[in-house]
Amino acid sequence: MTISAVRIHPDDNVICLLQDHDKGACPELADMTAPSLTAAVPMGHKVALVAIEAGAAVVKYGSVIGHATRAIAPGDHVHLLNLEGARP
Repeated sequence: MTISAVRIHPDDNVICLLQDHDKGACPELADMTAPSLTAAVPMGHKVALVAIEAGAAVVKYGSVIGHATRAIAPGDHVHLLNLEGARP
């Protein structure tokens, strides 16, 4: 097994990719295999580990980094098209 993604904090609902992944790939973490990717995702980007409802918090580093602008499925790329910045 080659680790290809990390979950920085146990409360995170996204993972960070350590290398580019093709659509359908299942990133390997130290303690689990992530859901298969719904699209190709480049290194350093975020992927949903679990379903995130529209308006729900996106958590990375154990902190809210923003909110989903639409429903995000496990394995979806989390980026500007479905994430807005953290609200005060």
